[in-house]
Amino acid sequence: MRTEDAQPDDRYGSDVLAGDWRSVRRPVVAEVTAELDLVVEVADGGWTGAVVGADRRTVALEDRHGRVRHFPLGTGFLIDGETVRLVPPAPIVAPARVPTRTASGSLAVPDAPARVARASRILVEGRHDAELVERVWGDDLRIEGVVVEYLEGIDHLRAFLDDFRPAPGRRIGVLVDHLVPGSKESRIAEAIAASPHGPHTLVLGHPYVDVWQAVTPRALGIAAWPVVPRGVEWKHGVCEAFGWPHEDQADIAAAWQRILSRVRGFADLEPSLLGRVEELIDFVTEGSEDSYS
Repeated sequence: MRTEDAQPDDRYGSDVLAGDWRSVRRPVVAEVTAELDLVVEVADGGWTGAVVGADRRTVALEDRHGRVRHFPLGTGFLIDGETVRLVPPAPIVAPARVPTRTASGSLAVPDAPARVARASRILVEGRHDAELVERVWGDDLRIEGVVVEYLEGIDHLRAFLDDFRPAPGRRIGVLVDHLVPGSKESRIAEAIAASPHGPHTLVLGHPYVDVWQAVTPRALGIAAWPVVPRGVEWKHGVCEAFGWPHEDQADIAAAWQRILSRVRGFADLEPSLLGRVEELIDFVTEGSEDSYS
């Protein structure tokens, strides 16, 4: 029997919109980082595997047979039967590495100040030679205080030496192209060695027509340097063989920068150049004065 104070039984509650009705219909899904070796199941794909890689958008899962498939990160994964949201791992920030070797392979000396320039120096034939030496041996030369200058051709060497007057503590090392028996370069080197400048001047070189060839074909991703027909200017012939512009000096300069950009260190140069440069550095740093005179 009902009384006036009795309340009807409300099986649905007093207000179906009261409270956070969204939370009832949308269960909370745990977020799990897609770490390596985490085993997950793809809810609707029948694929179970361990995480072997992940980026910002996808995760790679390897099953027990060694097969790998990629899936979009987010919901749709199960761990121990529970739905989870896979999220990308935090990026790994590697600590800054201090180089332990210079490009030439020498032990690096971090934060070492450049030494005051010695009186002795190294001469090269042209700008490209100087830029290549700087790329690989620049750090070493600054520590040793050795300046590299270019002659714009070996023909100017005798005049330079007459003006410079090499002496003990004022040595000159010279790097030349195409230093092979019978070449003009070899005749000039022999004449310098027999002259009064000889005891304090060392002329060494590589066998290549141009210093470009001292860069290994491997560094450029080619099988070998092209063979340029006789009568064709060598650098122009190389650019033509590569399909590079070669109409003027600006094109040649651009081609050299493409080649130089592939030189990371001594391993990208031919041994016949490496040994000669190292020998010249040893020669000019032995018994040199600490500054120009």
